[in-house]
Amino acid sequence: MSDPTEANGTAGSAEAAAPAEAGGGPGRHVRVVLVDDHRMFRTGVQAEIGQTEQTGVEVVGEAADVDQAVTVITATRPEVVLLDVHLPGGGGVEVLRRCAPLMGDTEQPVRFLALSVSDAAEDVIGVIRGGARGYVTKTITGTDLVNSVFRVQEGDAVFSPRLAGFVLDAFASTDAPPVDEDLDRLTQREREVLRLIARGYAYKEIAKQLYISVKTVESHVSAVLRKLQLSNRHELTRWATARRLV
Repeated sequence: MSDPTEANGTAGSAEAAAPAEAGGGPGRHVRVVLVDDHRMFRTGVQAEIGQTEQTGVEVVGEAADVDQAVTVITATRPEVVLLDVHLPGGGGVEVLRRCAPLMGDTEQPVRFLALSVSDAAEDVIGVIRGGARGYVTKTITGTDLVNSVFRVQEGDAVFSPRLAGFVLDAFASTDAPPVDEDLDRLTQREREVLRLIARGYAYKEIAKQLYISVKTVESHVSAVLRKLQLSNRHELTRWATARRLV
């Protein structure tokens, strides 16, 4: 794994999309830290939005887990952190908790924009309650991501369209969400795999979307079936559908 603070000069893969050209406007600049446990994804984001002359975005650091994230964010004091929800060491919520003093700095606040493959309501609500200024999924285009970063820098709240409803519903309700003991047995990664399986994705498609190997997907599926005492993916799909996780 590379030095978590290493950012500039990271080359994108041959399949990476061309760098986004639409930035925050002439002369605008934002310093960003990328936090994601998949190096390939960080490299892709760096290639897509990190061409500072075109986008105005300067990637000043990277991190792959909670401890690295807190260290890099504290050292670099970026304006915006692109934060994955599921990270080794406690997840994005733990990063937000440990960086609360930086978010509360009135002179130089560090703002967080969640960038995740997950579009689950509990993930969205969790990081927003933790202090993130927005939540977008990894299907976002490079141009839209650049624009979202600048909006968060300016203090706006930014959400992928269907996710905004989760936040509105959550904060409009005074009732705490019910605890699902079965779901709580699963790790965050197992929940991601569960949802994709229930949506009909093949193992290879899940591996590509989550930047993990097919063998790892198979291991997660086996763990989910064992923990939930289910026999196959059809039962798993029915289980997930009944809980409105699909």
